[in-house]
Amino acid sequence: MKVPQLIKEALAAGKTRFAFEILPPLKGDGIQPIFDSIDELLPFDPAYINITCHRHTLKQSVRSDGTADIHLERRRPGTVGIAAAIEHKYGIAAVPHLICAGESKYSTEDQLIDMDFLGLENVLVLRGDKLPGEMAFRPSRDGYSHAVDLVRQVMAMNRGLLAGRDSENPAARKTDFAVGVAGYPETHAEAVSPEDDIIRLKEKVDAGAEYIVTQLFYDNRRFFDFVDKCRAAGISVPIIPGIKPLTTIRQLSLLPATFACSIPAELEQKTRAHADDHAAVRTIGLEWCATQCRELIAAGVPVLHFFPNGRPADILPVLKAFF
Repeated sequence: MKVPQLIKEALAAGKTRFAFEILPPLKGDGIQPIFDSIDELLPFDPAYINITCHRHTLKQSVRSDGTADIHLERRRPGTVGIAAAIEHKYGIAAVPHLICAGESKYSTEDQLIDMDFLGLENVLVLRGDKLPGEMAFRPSRDGYSHAVDLVRQVMAMNRGLLAGRDSENPAARKTDFAVGVAGYPETHAEAVSPEDDIIRLKEKVDAGAEYIVTQLFYDNRRFFDFVDKCRAAGISVPIIPGIKPLTTIRQLSLLPATFACSIPAELEQKTRAHADDHAAVRTIGLEWCATQCRELIAAGVPVLHFFPNGRPADILPVLKAFF
């Protein structure tokens, strides 16, 4: 089932559901750990499952004969295959991520064709990350600099228009993807301004995106203010909050640096007061997360989108409390 329909049903029922995101295994590892993670969360009836996509990076090594081996490698391949395996095994809607980073419009088209043939109906469209050391994001040849262009390509394929074609072919197969995009309650790190960030988000929605999943945040006021600004700008699609429990002292610095999110002073103070007690830090983080979820559920959000990053145990206590 398509995610927008799942969201619509949750809103009609007045019942918040949850979704979560998984990372493909490292290249060479098997899929069983993915299934094991899903099995732990399955009793709480997830609405859908997202599968992240990771760009190729340059790998350099030295062969036994002393010559250099330099090639592009994706450390976590398998996004599309895992999505199809999840739907086949569990009957749960799977949402593979689709990124601009490291891809051309032609390689993207091939991915979408594979998804379509496998019966996948959902994609989450993202620009993707810069390469390590890059000052600014650089698209691949025949690729895109912005997620909105990728949304437009998916919508074009839904009309039967392939890359490089100037007109639609009535005989071409039309895909039928539902598209989600990302939003940033605390503003994208590369945005010109918060106002411009909302304008760019509206462009993605106007291009065809049917729902928004936010970057993680730890202050619900940031989310509610973001929703208000989106509505004032004419963005009417559902906005799904992204949630990640803080469970280690290291995350106090790692998460803001990685995701450009802020840590509320109260949460940081409580956590640092127990910096040497891992169990206490985890408890504080989970209690904070539960408070966030309680308030968001009371506000009527249709879905809570969790980022366990391969650690389902991090969200199990919250799921047990609310689902």
